[in-house]
Amino acid sequence: MGAEEQSRWLGITDAGERSEQPDSSDKVEKPRFRIGVFAIIERSGYYLLAHRSDIDWWNLPGGGLEYDETLEEGLAREVREEIGSTIEIERLVGVYSKPRKREVVLTFLCHLVPNSAEPGTSDEVSNVAWFLPSEFPTNLLPKHRQRLDDALLSQTQAVIRAQTTSAEEDQRIPKGM
Repeated sequence: MGAEEQSRWLGITDAGERSEQPDSSDKVEKPRFRIGVFAIIERSGYYLLAHRSDIDWWNLPGGGLEYDETLEEGLAREVREEIGSTIEIERLVGVYSKPRKREVVLTFLCHLVPNSAEPGTSDEVSNVAWFLPSEFPTNLLPKHRQRLDDALLSQTQAVIRAQTTSAEEDQRIPKGM
């Protein structure tokens, strides 16, 4: 995600006020938190994963909420941009705080709507595939693996978790690279 896209994320400023998308004439405080939305797409016991184009990792489709979007609109947009499909939300799986990245992530269990395009690739996604839980790839982002595991708990209530590891720790990248 580039700097331009990050600046559009809805957030709360350090003063506790709502942050809006900046324009060239206003100085707006940097958002205190970014809000992310991700989809766990299930079909007949299989779960859709997207392989990222920029790194050798599988993940869940999703991304940052833009200013003036509802959660549902943001999630639908991210899924459509990344894999070209249309989804419906079944339930909220979890709320995840990521203090190192100043993010709060909401993850939803979803299904493709009838007549949706089959998932495909995009600029952000080099491959898509359906996996049984026992066959999740070893290069699945750990935070996304945890969210999938939470969905597999089949709880009616959402989990609330802190995901405190850094991207470098998750991806086993040596510091400074």
